[in-house]
Amino acid sequence: MTDTTKARPVYRNIHVTQILSYRLPPAGVVSILHRISGMLIFVLLPFVVWMFDASLSSEISYDGFTNIFVAGVAGTPAWFVKLVVLGLTWGYLHHFCAGVRHLWMDATHSVSKQQGHSSAVATLAISLALTALLGAKLFGLY
Repeated sequence: MTDTTKARPVYRNIHVTQILSYRLPPAGVVSILHRISGMLIFVLLPFVVWMFDASLSSEISYDGFTNIFVAGVAGTPAWFVKLVVLGLTWGYLHHFCAGVRHLWMDATHSVSKQQGHSSAVATLAISLALTALLGAKLFGLY
């Protein structure tokens, strides 16, 4: 009689701590952050519309709008409002840069592993650098 044992499939019990320790390539990180930034933009869309309306309605509403970044609003400190705006700025910039990356890859048919890696690193670097630049302006560092 011959030994006909098959290799049994391995079922892994993946826990949240294991998922968080899994190392994604830069393209995977950009992909997940693209989804997160899109969700952030969607959730904060009413806040963006309110900011836009408050900044353009009248001179008085504009003064009230700019005062929020100095004194806060409804018990919320100004630094927290600035932090939310910084998060929204990051979300927009990352979503924009990742979208341009996807359009560029589609237009040039750049689908190699090295090209995906380098464009993902460039996307992360550009979006974080622009966020840091605008964040410094937002927090009054220059």
